[in-house]
Amino acid sequence: MLLAIDTCGTTGTLALGRLAETDLKILGSAELPAKQNSSELIPQLRHMLAAGGASLAEVTAIVVVSGPGSFTGGRIGISTAKGLAAALDKPIVAVSRLAVLAAKAGTRSAVLDAGRGEFYRGEYSDGTASEMLLTAEQAVERAAMYGDPPAVCEPSVYAAFPRAVMVSSPAAADALHFALPRILAVNYDDADMLDANYLRRSDAELFLKTPQAG
Repeated sequence: MLLAIDTCGTTGTLALGRLAETDLKILGSAELPAKQNSSELIPQLRHMLAAGGASLAEVTAIVVVSGPGSFTGGRIGISTAKGLAAALDKPIVAVSRLAVLAAKAGTRSAVLDAGRGEFYRGEYSDGTASEMLLTAEQAVERAAMYGDPPAVCEPSVYAAFPRAVMVSSPAAADALHFALPRILAVNYDDADMLDANYLRRSDAELFLKTPQAG
C-alpha cells in the first residue's frame, strides 16, 4: 500500500495505491480545498483510507511532492509525510513537482509559474536533472535553446510558451506513478535530511531588512 501527498500546488491532493509486484493500481484519491492543506490534510487522509477499506498500518511507503511551489504548502506536505514516516516506521520518497509534470506530459522539460514574473524550469535528459529559477526572458531563451517544448499546466505559463505541451496539473496519483521505479529499486530518501525543494527564498526572506550596525 502506497500513500502520496502533494500540497505544492494551488490545490492539494492525496492518493492511495496498491503495488502488486510491478503493477500499481490507484485505489483512491482526495482533493484538499484551496488554502486548507493544514486543516484538511489529515481528515481527508482518513476519509480516503476509509473509502478504500484501508488503514495507515497497511501503508508500506510514503511519496511526497517536495516542490517547487507554495512555500507554506510544501512545508505542510513535507512535515506531514515525515511525521507519518516516523510514526509508522516506513520509508519515504520525495519527488519534484517539475519532474512529475514533465513525466506526465512525456517531455524532457517542464515550466511552472513562480510568481513575480519568474518561472521554475526543470530539464531531464540522459539520466540527469537540472532545476532552476529564471526570469521570463531567461525562461524563453532557455526553452528556445533546449529545443524540446516544455510541459506546462497553467494558462499563464502557456501564454508565455505557445509551443508548450499543456496538461492538467500534476496530482498525488501522478507522483505515485513517477516514484514507482525508485520504490521498486528500494531507493528511498533520508527522512531526517529531507526538506522542501524551494528553488528560491520565501518572500519573507527576500524582503527581510538587514539590521543596520549601530
